[in-house]
Amino acid sequence: MAILTVENLHKHYGPIQALKGISFSVPKGAVYGILGPNGSGKTTLLGIILNVLKASSGSFKLFDEPATHVHRQQIGTLLETPNFYHYLNAVQNLNIAAAIKQRGKADIDRVLELVNLEERKLSKFSTYSLGMKQRLAIASSLLGDPDVLIFDEPTNGLDPVGIAETRELIKKLHKAGKTIIMASHLLDEVEKVCTHVAILQKGTLLTDGHVDEILITDEIVETAAANMQQLQSLLQHYPGAKKVSVNAPYVELTFAAGTASLEALNQYCFAQGVTLYHLRLRKKSLETKFFELTQNIK
Repeated sequence: MAILTVENLHKHYGPIQALKGISFSVPKGAVYGILGPNGSGKTTLLGIILNVLKASSGSFKLFDEPATHVHRQQIGTLLETPNFYHYLNAVQNLNIAAAIKQRGKADIDRVLELVNLEERKLSKFSTYSLGMKQRLAIASSLLGDPDVLIFDEPTNGLDPVGIAETRELIKKLHKAGKTIIMASHLLDEVEKVCTHVAILQKGTLLTDGHVDEILITDEIVETAAANMQQLQSLLQHYPGAKKVSVNAPYVELTFAAGTASLEALNQYCFAQGVTLYHLRLRKKSLETKFFELTQNIK
């Protein structure tokens, strides 16, 4: 069952195209990251799904059916940190949230325990750290025990401790069987918590699929020998290498993840009369991977 299916979604603001024919599907039980830099269309996309905005064209389904208000009531959302009352404690604030949502009043103690705020539930909101405030916002989204959660930039503005807390909470919710759709501009965040990802850039869907396939990082082997020109010539067509390039002071070979063998490469060079004095394996950074995916979009 698909929790969300987006089909050829467009959104125009006059001449500005915020979304350009987006299509993807979110499977049940996934932590689905919508990844892209600021201005890529992530928040616009979530706004359409939650009926805050209207699409210019295209369609989407929730729970394999045309989206209705009833479907949206089954989704917990965190589009921005709610405006909790600073002079009220967590329980009082969640009572107000439950009254507005017309659900979840009996859930308050359970959700506070889930986000690890039960010991501070009677403390005023004004005494909370940023991470605690965000966890209370997530607790509010959990009122009524929805199976699907939608978070827009859930770690935005948090310090490293708050980011780590929020990431662990998302993992905990996923283990509890929730389907989570989250927008983020942080590559590291998506890699750490998401099972699937869709990458947006300037309203265009660049790629989507399982995180291990989309964000897999190539292996790069650095080599050096006394005669670098001879080494480059020798390695130009090395079996299994995706690319051979000079990145001074090394000749670098790029391999698909898990396929580079330093021993085989060393033996190959030695058999051809070239002795390597430098041989090192490193992984391409996720930032480099993301840059390569997005740099060609105009």
